[in-house]
Amino acid sequence: MNRRGNEYDVSCQVNTTDSTVVNSEVDRIFLELYPKASTEKIDRAFHDLTTMYHGGRPGYHACDTAYHDIQHVLDVTLAMARLIDGYERARIGLEPLDASMFRLGVITALFHDCGYIRTLDDREHKNGGELTLTHVSRGARFLRDYLPKIGMGEVADIAAALIHFTGYEIPVAAIRVPSLGYKLIGSLLGSADIIAQMSDRCYLEKCRDRLYPEFVVGGIARKRLPDGTEEVVYGSGEELVRKTPHFYQGATRRLDSDLGGTHKYARNHFGGQHLYMEELTKNIDFAQAINDEGNGTALKRNPPTTMSE
Repeated sequence: MNRRGNEYDVSCQVNTTDSTVVNSEVDRIFLELYPKASTEKIDRAFHDLTTMYHGGRPGYHACDTAYHDIQHVLDVTLAMARLIDGYERARIGLEPLDASMFRLGVITALFHDCGYIRTLDDREHKNGGELTLTHVSRGARFLRDYLPKIGMGEVADIAAALIHFTGYEIPVAAIRVPSLGYKLIGSLLGSADIIAQMSDRCYLEKCRDRLYPEFVVGGIARKRLPDGTEEVVYGSGEELVRKTPHFYQGATRRLDSDLGGTHKYARNHFGGQHLYMEELTKNIDFAQAINDEGNGTALKRNPPTTMSE
């Protein structure tokens, strides 16, 4: 049995801090499904994503959100590829997803959080976390501009809609895509985003030390009420961890209702075992134990750092 390191995915086999490793695994899954297809556009997207997050894309700062970092998007992209693979293995009489759909799904997953990355001409925001409430729409605008540059202009508007399955700016039922196949891709994408981050071995530590500061600067930690007063939603990183089991209840409803339970296709990829849900449940159970015992010092894992110096 493999011991899972903090850099590794739920299978203990893929280093999700290394874009080359994740790129290779996504290509392997893709080519097993579509042996005659080309990985060229997927590989180009991985290269461009890595360049962008490390500060090498003209007009953009490097990623400066410690929670929504490159490990997160690589983990989500890997989960997305696995969910599509699981769907293809499971479907009987259902619509197939072809190579172009797979390609669109994983590339949208790669850039689903690029809206957190600030442009060089942005004089208003000092950290990408300040863009929390609008990052999905910003990502949609980026995809509309980016996809034509890699020969995928015909699906640029579709990708701009699909990215909203990962956010809350538009209710899932109100997201408009051209067909049920694209709705499935969107549901898989939204599911991958949830199960990948919540199954991260250091999820609770990341919530306490990285997500909470993003919530503070993004205006999520406090809520303005109609009478003008403020309500404290999360008073500290420790409180965010304590409220994680309650958040999970809402995430479960989103996964099983809004997103159609499509996360369950992970079982088909892994041969019957839902590794994401197993690891996710461990995190939620641990958070509940912290609540019950009042022992916030139990969180001692050190998440990998992917930020550029």
